[in-house]
This record gives sequence, structure tokens and C-alpha cells, in this order.
Amino acid sequence: MYATVPPGTDPDSFPIDPYLVAGKISPDAVLGYHTALDFHGKAYSFYRRLHYFSVFKALPLIFRAYEFIRAPVPNILRIKGKELFGVIRHNRSGVEIRVTGLERTLVDMLDRPDLGGSWEEIWRSLESIEFFDLDKVVEYTLLLENATTAAKVGFFLEQHREPLMVEAVHLEALRALRPKQPHYITRGKRVQSRWVKDWNLMMPAEILDKSWEEVL
Repeated sequence: MYATVPPGTDPDSFPIDPYLVAGKISPDAVLGYHTALDFHGKAYSFYRRLHYFSVFKALPLIFRAYEFIRAPVPNILRIKGKELFGVIRHNRSGVEIRVTGLERTLVDMLDRPDLGGSWEEIWRSLESIEFFDLDKVVEYTLLLENATTAAKVGFFLEQHREPLMVEAVHLEALRALRPKQPHYITRGKRVQSRWVKDWNLMMPAEILDKSWEEVL
């Protein structure tokens, strides 16, 4: 990778756009998860850890103050030839890079919350988005064929039904895929949770209560 350093500037301190590094770090790189939210200006907090999708395995890379981490493309998307579903192209400083659109990013964040930060970060970030193409959200969720993810997306949309103008048809499509038995929404972790019967999810109490909004 190369960057043009203007004459008279110090190459060691000249600022390099981290999104361009992540977007060109592999031939098929797509900015995703919290990095996509940040790119779209919808992240609640700024992170120096950037995630990108790629089919090519790679170790994390540290460049200056940033860490670049590869996330595998979901296998089900590769099988279906849908790796680029919901991916959009952006021109940044004359360079074209790819990033997941807001609809796919919503689903990806709930599918892999471990790549999105805390639940407060995820919820506050997603709640800052005023509009989604809900048909596309549902279509992508169903593509993943993951019952827990479908229930998580359904729960989020139902919780924000009025501001996002969610219709019954969207919720019904997701509810049809919900798990048969109660599932914890965070893989491998058991935190204080309560059962949300309608979606068969064990939801962390901090989400149900939005404990981060409590005034200390």
C-alpha cells in the first residue's frame, strides 16, 4: 500500500486515512460492523479498532494508533453468492472503497455484537439512524438463516416500531424464524437476563431497562 506524502512533510507523522487503509488492506475488503457505523457518521463512540470483511485470512495489523482486524464473510453468504449483499461503494479522497450499508450493518451488529462494543454502544449507535429500508433489513436477515439473529433483529425493530415505521409484515417474517427454545443473545456469555417470550430470547437486563440512561 502506498500513500502520497506532500513535499516538505514528515512521512512518520503525516496523517493517513484509516478507512482507506482498511478499505484497501485486501482486494475484497469491505468495511463492516462498528467501523461501518463510524464511516456513516452513526457511531456513538469513536474506536481505533477497525473491522473489515474479507475471505482472505489475515492477522490483526497495527498501524500507528489503529488496529485493523479481519472479519470472515459469513459462510452462508459465500454459499449463496451474496457476499456483497447490502454493500455500497464510496469515493473517499479519490479512492473507491466498499462499506456495508446501514441495513446490513444493523443486522451484522446484532449478529456479531462482540464486534460492536458494549450493548450501550450498539443500541445508542443504531438508535441514531433515522431510517432503514426495512424490506432490505428483513431480506438480509433471512439470507443469514440464523434463528437467534432473526429474533434479535425482530426485537430491535419491535422496540423501535413507531420511529422506524415498522409494519407487521416485517415482524411476522422475522418471527417465523425465531428459535424454538430460549436463546441467549450473546454467544458464550451468561449475563443477568430476562426471557422475552415473543422472540424466545434471553435478553440482558441492561438492554430491557436501558440502564445506561439512568441518572446517577
